[in-house]
Amino acid sequence: MREAISGWMDAVADLAAAMFSRMASPPTVRLVEQADGEFTVESKSTGGASLPSERVRIVSGQVDHATSAIPTTANLADSQVELILRSDRFLFRPLELPNRANEFLPGIVRSQIDRLTPWNATDAAFGWSAPAPADAERIVVTIAASALALIKPYAQAITDIGAQSVAVFTRLPDPTPDVSPIKVWEQKGRGANQTTRIRRALVTTLAACSILAGTTLALDSILGASLSAQKATLASQISGIRSAGALTTARLERRKYDTSPTVMVLDALSKILPDETYVTELHFEGNKVRLTGVSRDAPSLIELIERSGRFTRAAFFAPTTRSASNANDRFHIEAVIKPLGPSS
Repeated sequence: MREAISGWMDAVADLAAAMFSRMASPPTVRLVEQADGEFTVESKSTGGASLPSERVRIVSGQVDHATSAIPTTANLADSQVELILRSDRFLFRPLELPNRANEFLPGIVRSQIDRLTPWNATDAAFGWSAPAPADAERIVVTIAASALALIKPYAQAITDIGAQSVAVFTRLPDPTPDVSPIKVWEQKGRGANQTTRIRRALVTTLAACSILAGTTLALDSILGASLSAQKATLASQISGIRSAGALTTARLERRKYDTSPTVMVLDALSKILPDETYVTELHFEGNKVRLTGVSRDAPSLIELIERSGRFTRAAFFAPTTRSASNANDRFHIEAVIKPLGPSS
């Protein structure tokens, strides 16, 4: 996984660096080596013509600023440099191949370097010319090769002063105007540093995103646990309130059946008592009712109240007395009121 992530970051950094380079579109400057060892500066913006009095000398792997104009070295910085070395620094060998080998030239040339030159492929800077027909079935390419240790100091000297990249070329010993130089080496300059910076920025961004994601997950877990606890508490409180409400409802329901309304008691008494009976006082004490009044037959009232089904345990709570003016009895009766329905 670590290798996959590292490869992905390298690919993204290379792509970003290439896009930045393409957007920036750095100028291309060509340095052509002369017989005296100096390099003339040619700018492609001026059609490849040499700039007046602009020459560069590279000594011991460094640009000699004492013999190089300051504007010249400034032009090389932030540029894509094409360094064209003299052909006498290279070994040239022809290589004949079948026509179909044209598609596989890079691999074929690389495998033939140690046979055609004194160096192997890892120690040589090499390239090849465009294929030319040898006959109807064969082509020929010219391989240019030199020791890599002789080429790298020139390329490194240019990248050290800030060039974006350096591509090393050479021409055939007997060049013709329509033959392009042979590219033998390429070295990235500040573009490689830019890739490193982009990669470092990617690593920093990924690390910051990972920390942020971890922090977010931790906070989410903490807040989730807190919300779950609050939810459980609220659910418990709601359940308690519902239980209390159900209990109160049950109590009210029980009271409804256990306690008869006064109106219903009065209605029941009016149906039970005969017409010659008059109630002068009526008192309620809990589930009991007390009647005081006059009647022609007070003892019979006890039986009437008991048989009604609305009362029970009817009895006189005070002596019954006869009125002096008429034949009526003054009674004092107490009875227990029956509930309206079954209580739970």
